[in-house]
Amino acid sequence: MATPQPEQLKELLHKSLGKLETFQECALLDYPDYPNIGDHLIGLGTILYLINVQKTKIKYTASPNNFSSKVMEERIGKSPIFLQGGGNLGDLWTAHQKFREQIISKYQDRPIIILPQSIYFVEPTNLIEAANVLNSHPNLTLFVRDEYSYELALKYFYNCQVIKAPDMAFEMVNLPGLLSRDNRSNSILYHYRNDKELNPSNSQTSIDLPNLVVEDWTSFKYDTTERMERIREGLQKGTVIPGEWIYRYLWKYFHHYSFGFNSLYNSSMHLKSLSYMHHGMYQFKQHRLIITNRLHGHILSILMGIPHVFLPNAYHKNEAFYQAWTYSIPFCRFVKEPSQIQVAAQELLELFPN
Repeated sequence: MATPQPEQLKELLHKSLGKLETFQECALLDYPDYPNIGDHLIGLGTILYLINVQKTKIKYTASPNNFSSKVMEERIGKSPIFLQGGGNLGDLWTAHQKFREQIISKYQDRPIIILPQSIYFVEPTNLIEAANVLNSHPNLTLFVRDEYSYELALKYFYNCQVIKAPDMAFEMVNLPGLLSRDNRSNSILYHYRNDKELNPSNSQTSIDLPNLVVEDWTSFKYDTTERMERIREGLQKGTVIPGEWIYRYLWKYFHHYSFGFNSLYNSSMHLKSLSYMHHGMYQFKQHRLIITNRLHGHILSILMGIPHVFLPNAYHKNEAFYQAWTYSIPFCRFVKEPSQIQVAAQELLELFPN
């Protein structure tokens, strides 16, 4: 019997990451401290891989905002540094790139591993500056998520070991509870990002389908600083289901302890990531079909087995990732033009009615 495609992607991830030597302990930096669920999926996949596959102790974890060189050096000495993967190696999300370059410039006395990234620079001068920093490091490994990024990295980051790999979130393939979709309705979710990565052709008015719900990650509406007030408000209005909140916390704490997250440095950060992940799961499982212009809307749909239409973002990231890894997922259709969305959605609804 053929291996299901999501499991193959996890195997490919392991094969690529298996080219690394094994480390007893490490630091994990650029961990997300903001409510973008996609980055928390990446972070959780990274932790699961390091703990369960590499058997590496994560002795220090930090975001750019709470990083302390003193604390990290006290905890890990000259052990390797892992930098979180994602879509921010470039000049679009400058805070992450500046932090990455600072770490690479300062810590040239130990291996640094940049986990799977998509690379995109608007300005050639910024690419040259980044290349100078990365090439200055004597032991830097760069994983990239698509062919475009791979070819660019080989050309400019010539002193780095460059390896192509799927996204770290695929480490969560077959995670218990991901395939549960008991609350599904007849609605269709247009999972719509509206920031600097928005492709102008992906307008909210370009889709004419019944029962269409348009929203980005719900975590952006329920930021942790306002969480309890939002819950109280939701309970009063009937928009929050008490049983779902109970399940969310039971699920979160089960995985927190079953995967050993309680032993991690600053484990509250990872507990928050589990909560954000459940936000995304609960948001998606209510709908029979997803239309998304977010890469991790696509990846979460694959992890949950949800039929979905995948759209381009503002540059090559979405399409290049799809072409590299997920083009054969049977319950996904990648479409470039808004006029193709309705046909693709109807085709998926007919093929996967339940």
